[in-house]
Amino acid sequence: MELAHAILLAIIEGFTEFLPVSSTGHMIITSSGLGIADLPFTKTYTIAIQLGAILAVVALYWKKFIDFRNPKFYAKLAIAVVPALIVGKLLDDYIDDKLGNPVFIACSLIIGGIILLFVDKWFSNPTVKEEKEISYVRAFMIGCWQCLAVIFPGLSRSGATIIGGMQQKLTRDLAAEFSFFLAVPTMLAATGYKLLKHVKDNGMFSHDEMITLLIGNVVAFLVAMAAIKVFIGMVKKYGFRIWGVYRIVVGIVVLLIFYLRIFELHVV
Repeated sequence: MELAHAILLAIIEGFTEFLPVSSTGHMIITSSGLGIADLPFTKTYTIAIQLGAILAVVALYWKKFIDFRNPKFYAKLAIAVVPALIVGKLLDDYIDDKLGNPVFIACSLIIGGIILLFVDKWFSNPTVKEEKEISYVRAFMIGCWQCLAVIFPGLSRSGATIIGGMQQKLTRDLAAEFSFFLAVPTMLAATGYKLLKHVKDNGMFSHDEMITLLIGNVVAFLVAMAAIKVFIGMVKKYGFRIWGVYRIVVGIVVLLIFYLRIFELHVV
């Protein structure tokens, strides 16, 4: 992986991690286009740089994360993350297989986009407006929704949890914020697991790989800081329809590129 490739992927990660558009799907599509998707380090890198994006959430909401007077906040995140950890562990090989399938990713983008076109109308009467009003049961149910992104890579973790939050009567902006909070334990677990697995299968990272990971996480952190602020503002003003349209367009473009490439290979 060249440094330019690493920076490009980190920018994509930082910009898309907290948007309901599937950061993983975008990075897989991009790395496939660059011809580096099958490299063991690339697969680890695309997960590991999520740490930078996660730290952006902690930095922006640091008062929430260090408020030890509110243990219920940590308990809700712990409860909500359990379903995805269990499903992710059970479907580890299945997930790796689907992550290498651009058609599956494109279809997940389109399906998720169609859902986002209507989600504002489906859940238009929220009653939960503050984090303290989220019950443990609601937190667990949102965590179950997050499992959809595990089962269908490309669906979007943030998209699934935001929709789950709205289904549980959270306002749009609160559903988005809780999705950010839930990303911290979820992505920490995923990143740690992927790093350990890489070291086990491929040995320790080289000096150049360590530098690449460091640069990638810094870039992802900086971009995610800006993306989160922009996203919250857009959600409050426009809702999720715009992201649904975007997903559908990207998914169709990826399918067209894939099938045109297959057609060209058969012609040749």
